[in-house]
Formats: sequence, structure tokens, C-alpha cells
Amino acid sequence: MNEINNEPAFINSSYYTTIIYFTNFIKKRYYTHTTSMKTSINFGLVYIPITLSASAKEEEISFNQLDKKSGSRVRYIKTCEDCNGKKVEHSDIVKGYQYQKDKYVIFEDEDFDKLKTESDKNINIEGFVNLDEIDLAFYDKHYNVEVDGNEKGFALLLHLLKSEKKVAVAKSIIGSKEKIIVLRVKNGQMLLSTLFFAHELKANKSKEIKTKPTAQELELGKQLLKSMSVSFEPEKYKDEYLERVKAAIDLKIAGKPLSEPKKVRDKKVVDNITKLPPKFL
Repeated sequence: MNEINNEPAFINSSYYTTIIYFTNFIKKRYYTHTTSMKTSINFGLVYIPITLSASAKEEEISFNQLDKKSGSRVRYIKTCEDCNGKKVEHSDIVKGYQYQKDKYVIFEDEDFDKLKTESDKNINIEGFVNLDEIDLAFYDKHYNVEVDGNEKGFALLLHLLKSEKKVAVAKSIIGSKEKIIVLRVKNGQMLLSTLFFAHELKANKSKEIKTKPTAQELELGKQLLKSMSVSFEPEKYKDEYLERVKAAIDLKIAGKPLSEPKKVRDKKVVDNITKLPPKFL
């Protein structure tokens, strides 16, 4: 216990002080962009300052746009309708909402800040649920959580989520958009995921399939499924198309022609598929 105020050591007296900084997306040259932001987790009177960083990076090759005839780089210059082609600097650009044709109300960064309450700026846990209650369709982005202070409070939350097999559900404004947030534990580390709101999910408009397989077809399908059941090993999956694009770049640089890749089919998959009736193939 804290000898001065008889509060548990994991309760931070700066609970009522908001510390939050958001950075813009940082574009890296190595095929990736990452987000880093500082905020805090609050539950009860426990205040935990944290840093969030993107938990994955999408590897991709960046191509520039060129004029087909001259080979010159295509550039985009921001201008306005009444500027006669004059370039508008980034510092002179504000956001405007069009409420009637050609009529706008202006919003600057300070206006958005005024709309945020103190609780909006932190991650305030509202409840704890079972992970399997959340459909995968709701998940949006994922972040690693790194503690910046009050490690005892962080350890408490980490232990509770792991031992009780729960995830924490919260809300917070990230950038200019409010998000549902889920905090969970994986391999002893805390992960944060943002979720879509229910009204943001689109209904599947695919027609209802009324055709049903026969008992024999279902049995054959089960045999195929069983023969192809494996453990998920993400490390064995490689981005083969990206590797082919890299190789094509090298060929282009060397002035060599491109060739179509050889068609390769997994013999085990082929053997399994041939067990199905022709009408399924």
C-alpha cells in the first residue's frame, strides 16, 4: 500500500490528467507505413500510460506513375477552382463540409479538439467479454501495446485478462474518428484492436442458396475436408506474387523479356479433388 494516501501502488494520482499525443502516418521507404501514438488505459482508478504501434506491416512495391510517351514522372499539384492553377500550400488547406452546393462550413484542427471530451482522449474500459463473442468481421486495425509507466497496474490488467480468459472492451477517439477498442493478451503481450461499429458493417446481399447436398455428397465432402485438415502455420505461407514482381523488375532492368510462370498444382489437392463427383468440378 502507498504509505502517504493509503492507495494501492498501481493507482496513479495523475488519473485525472490526460496525456495523449497522436502522430500522423509515417511513410517509410521500405514498402511500409506505420502508426505510433501515445495514450492511456483507464479502468476503475487505474491509470496506465501506453504507446501503440502497428502490429503488422504490409510489404508492397511502390511504383511511380509516368507519362507513357515521354517517360516523365507524373506529379500532382494541389490547386483550387478559383486559383488559376496556382499551387495551394499544405499550410493553407482547411477542411470544409458542403451543406449546400458551393457552400461550406470550415473546420480547423482546433474545432475538432473542442469536440473531444477528456474521456474521449483516453482508452476507458467499459467492460470485459469473451473473445469468441466478437465476430471477426468487426475487426479493423491491430496495434502492439507498450507500457510507459505504472507497470504494476499494467501487470494487473495483463494478468486479469489472461487468467480470466477475457478481453477488455473500450472506446476512444483515434485521430478524428471514434473507435470501439478491444484489449487482449497474446503470448504474454497486450494487443489492441480497433473494431467497426455495427452500423458500419455492410449486409451480404448474396442470394440465398437453397440447394442442399445429398447424404453421399456430404460424406465425400467430409472425407475431402478431413484429408486436407492441417494446423495453421503462417510462417509457411509466402507472398509468391510479390517475389515474382521483384524478379520481373530485375529482368526489366537487365533488358530481358518476361515469361509466364509455370502452372503448378499440388498433387495431393488434385488427388483429393478428383474424388468429388464431376458436377462439383
